Amino acid sequence: MPRVLWIEQPGATSELVGGKVASLAEMSAAGFAVPPAFGVTTEAFAEFAAAAGLAERVAAIRAGLDVDDVAAVERASAEIAALIGAAELPAAVEAEIREAYAELEQRAGESVPVAVRSSGVNEDLEGASFAGQYDTYLWVQGGDEVVANVRRCWAGLFNPAVLTYRPEGVEAAAAAELPGMGVGVQEMARARSAGVMFTLDPISGDRSKVVIESCWGLGEGVVKGDVSPDRHRVDKVTLEVLERELVEQDEEYRFDPATGEVRLLAVPAERRGEGSISEQEAVAIAELGKRVERHRGAPTDVEWAIDVDGRLHLLQARPETVWSARQEGGVSAGKEGDAVGRVMATFLGSSRGAK
Repeated sequence: MPRVLWIEQPGATSELVGGKVASLAEMSAAGFAVPPAFGVTTEAFAEFAAAAGLAERVAAIRAGLDVDDVAAVERASAEIAALIGAAELPAAVEAEIREAYAELEQRAGESVPVAVRSSGVNEDLEGASFAGQYDTYLWVQGGDEVVANVRRCWAGLFNPAVLTYRPEGVEAAAAAELPGMGVGVQEMARARSAGVMFTLDPISGDRSKVVIESCWGLGEGVVKGDVSPDRHRVDKVTLEVLERELVEQDEEYRFDPATGEVRLLAVPAERRGEGSISEQEAVAIAELGKRVERHRGAPTDVEWAIDVDGRLHLLQARPETVWSARQEGGVSAGKEGDAVGRVMATFLGSSRGAK
């Protein structure tokens, strides 16, 4: 079985590369503008875990762990992360990751910053979504850093949120098993503006509307809630912009050459009074959403970016879960408010690597 798989190659299933990378492969095969990416497969993680005796050592750390004891959970998570960080990476696994990143650079003709994203096999299971629990690291450059951040994504299998998370109906023994984990390595879109789009209204469930939230720079501003986003509501049929709510955004996430990190920096004065996307761009994003929904056959949440050259990229797509579950009777009235309130974080996930 392959240790690395490009999204354009056949066989990029969720079992082999995890839910996020499998979605990218699906969108790429359907002809959407997806930045180049490859997945470090679950087989690569399994090979690493077996060589390190990870299952037994993690089980020993988790034995008797009180998931209600926050300090104990944090200690266990840190201990497992240290274990994964120190364990020897099989030479073949490391070599194939480095070779794939070198090929990505060769394709681009330059040094390529990438996003390194956890891609859990169980992230998108119906009724048991782990989305938002795992990690993303942005603007990673160089083979050494890519390999290091793949390890960090593997360690994210055992971050405190995941150690304490167990879906309804899943027994403790099953929840404690060593799950599969893929990792996506995707060329960064050099975003001028970015955000998220829902092909239904995430508050009302109205399927005749597309709702777009956007910010300057990388989409972290929307994900983390550090920036109040611009919001557009678009008629899905006519593509008419029905509402346009603009907020003066004075900060944006972007790469800072001085520190080598993605940071929250000041938006240049000449852009502060403008919307982060134009009406024309909102229509283009909504049209993209219609195409994705038509392809998927169901409401979808889409992460997107417009680069500095004005090109629209699809960064991630996943099924909408809140209203779909409600229609199927899967979300009770008592839980619906919490579910809707979490919809942004549920889709885009945490990005612990951004500074």
